[in-house]
Amino acid sequence: MADSNRESSDDATLYEVASGVATITLNRPERKNSLSEELVNSLADDLDRAMADDAVRAVVLTNTGNTFCAGADLKADTPGVAKGEPRRTFVDVFNIILDAPKPVLGRIDGHATGGGVGLVAVCDISVMRDDAKIGFTEARLGVAPAVISVVCLPKLGRADASELFLTGDRITPTRAAEVGLINRAVPVAEIDDALGELVSMVVRCGPMALAACKELITKVPDMGRDDAFDWTAALSRSLFQSDEAAAGIAAFRERRDAPWVPAS
Repeated sequence: MADSNRESSDDATLYEVASGVATITLNRPERKNSLSEELVNSLADDLDRAMADDAVRAVVLTNTGNTFCAGADLKADTPGVAKGEPRRTFVDVFNIILDAPKPVLGRIDGHATGGGVGLVAVCDISVMRDDAKIGFTEARLGVAPAVISVVCLPKLGRADASELFLTGDRITPTRAAEVGLINRAVPVAEIDDALGELVSMVVRCGPMALAACKELITKVPDMGRDDAFDWTAALSRSLFQSDEAAAGIAAFRERRDAPWVPAS
């Protein structure tokens, strides 16, 4: 698996695969992992790489430095505005994660502001160190959390979204967990154990089942009741009739690991 790793300190993101998990690390700490064209290109490419690798069961997104992601690159000539036709965009990153059949888990090891909150929210499951801060700071700069609202608003109630968007305040991860932006806020010494526990549970689930679960989460809330029942009934029939289900049920009956569970 050595050739699946890229760990040059010069890369905008680092890529490593171990035990069925691809870890993508934002690696521009000197710029607070802001969303430069270079970092967005590298992140999108690494996500594509992980999704195309059958050996990868789940993806972990994390960071170097004390900031997970500070959002738009405010040191750019025109912050938030791409020059010409960019090769990859932040929307590409969102779409890859939303459409991916594989779970993406966030190991949020530092502050997240602006667009960085969108990167936190788009993760399927996220754990954040509880001594960091997170917030929609755009309005204090004279802009708005426009694009990231597409992935953040489905996780927030209207009252919480209004307060967080309109004040531009940075909140604690504990508060972020309460409003649904992240799953867990944990002490920094416990972040790896908490994330590892979640990853170990995720990779015990069937690949096709995980893809179906992600579809349910994104599609069912926007469907009418009758259409939702029709679609989910058909999905359930197809899953129960699949080879994956046959293997999973057989493993359950025989009290052994299913064939898709990575060797430890």
